[in-house]
Amino acid sequence: MTTTARTPTAGASDTMEPVRGGAAARSRRMRRIVGLVASVVALLLVVVASLALGTRATPLVDVVAALAQPDPTNPLHSVVRELRVPRTVIGALVGLALAVAGCLMQGVTRNPLADPGLLGINAGASLFVVIAIALLGVTSPFGFIWFAFAGAAVTAALVYFIGTLARDGATPVTLALAGMAIAAVSTSIVTLLIITDVQTLATFRFWQVGSLAGRGIDMLGMLWPFVLVGLLLALFVGRDLTLLAFGDDVAKGLGHNAGLTRGLSAVAIVLLCGTATALAGPLVFVGLVVPHIARAVVGIDYRWMLAYSLVLGPLLVLVADVVGRLIVQPSELEVGLVIAVIGVPVLVALVRRVKGRAL
Repeated sequence: MTTTARTPTAGASDTMEPVRGGAAARSRRMRRIVGLVASVVALLLVVVASLALGTRATPLVDVVAALAQPDPTNPLHSVVRELRVPRTVIGALVGLALAVAGCLMQGVTRNPLADPGLLGINAGASLFVVIAIALLGVTSPFGFIWFAFAGAAVTAALVYFIGTLARDGATPVTLALAGMAIAAVSTSIVTLLIITDVQTLATFRFWQVGSLAGRGIDMLGMLWPFVLVGLLLALFVGRDLTLLAFGDDVAKGLGHNAGLTRGLSAVAIVLLCGTATALAGPLVFVGLVVPHIARAVVGIDYRWMLAYSLVLGPLLVLVADVVGRLIVQPSELEVGLVIAVIGVPVLVALVRRVKGRAL
């Protein structure tokens, strides 16, 4: 992780806004609030679409009736309550977890390309799950959880260790290269394990590509505490992440403990990525795309970025899931494939944006 101090310039106005006050600050705060409210409204609309659309579209009146007064003999009510409600809730939780984790990773590493997928965290979690399936006979999604957590934690530590071996230490570039190397190795081992064992391939197939289908609502009863703890930690370190954006020296000069902020952020990242990967498989680009959209709206104030990520992450995943259900009917595309299609042009745009200057 870089420690070079950066002179607070234009971005400093975002963090010092409450101190400066004034009409400009109030206007900026109002735009952020309006944008957040608009995002919440958009998310609610997508939630409705997720409950109503699919292989067989369900009229809104039946969606409302299925939620308020379900009729066990009505097949449309059964589809909404037993299939689409769990899918929507899990999709929202996964999007929220990955978006917040990506926001934390970009803040901690000061790397605009940091993402649980690009840095190999999801691939490492997947590797541990496949090992559990192939070598230990684990087949229950509940059993995947602990291996996903362990894989995420081990991979995060390994990527950081490899990144520090470079001459200049853990820079954004070395961390990204280390993450891609770990992801490549993990993916290769995963491929080797699943192509040599038909049963492992059958168990892992849908989970690997990132799907929200077939996940029961009962899984949330076990996993939501991990997401809650991760979110609380993320919100706790939000202001300190903003200060870290100006460099460790600035943060320390203002009395903040950069090491403690990074440690708490790392715990939150492992909890959020491990939970999301256990639920939906290794989804990529959510943690990359959402923080950049948030940053374009609110600047580098991580308190606002985290707030926007809480809404935009579920919005992106649910939109991708609904699109995947509709474009290849009567079959469907897994949400991970649709998000990858969305994420690639965003990644290209980011690379073009930073072309000619250091990350």
